[in-house]
Amino acid sequence: MTIMLDSPSRTRARDPKDLLNAVRPHIRHLTVNVLDSGMNVWDRELALLLRDNTMVRDMAERILGNAVMYTIGCMERPEVHLGVGKLVDIGVHQLILDTPVWWALCDVYNEGRYKHHAPFIERRRDGLCVRTTDFLKSIGFDIDEELWAIDGTDCSPCDNKVPDSH
Repeated sequence: MTIMLDSPSRTRARDPKDLLNAVRPHIRHLTVNVLDSGMNVWDRELALLLRDNTMVRDMAERILGNAVMYTIGCMERPEVHLGVGKLVDIGVHQLILDTPVWWALCDVYNEGRYKHHAPFIERRRDGLCVRTTDFLKSIGFDIDEELWAIDGTDCSPCDNKVPDSH
């Protein structure tokens, strides 16, 4: 009898901490600011989130992890229209604001192309967040259902019509 097992990439969830730390060798700008702290990239982004937002570490880790999943999903599959709620968007904005890290994310996960962030003013209310969670799960991410459910029908005002924008 032969037993076939799925490949490890299909049975194991993708770890956002590992995926974010993987961009470290690709950070080429302002390396003194970013790399000389002795922190890995995950811990740096977490420290910045905690510095600028009132939340406990556990919540910051949950937000950052889901922001990384969303960001990488947008970069790896630009043809799929995705959206994020207000809470997870805090983490997405953290990644975008740390531009040396953002450039490295673009380098590694967006084939070197810069991923723009050009939101509309009005939020969407069409359930895009719910569809996004389904998509992220389908590409191997173990999303935090509670964080996404909070904003399930109140999604980011992102535009899928702008090339290479989320």
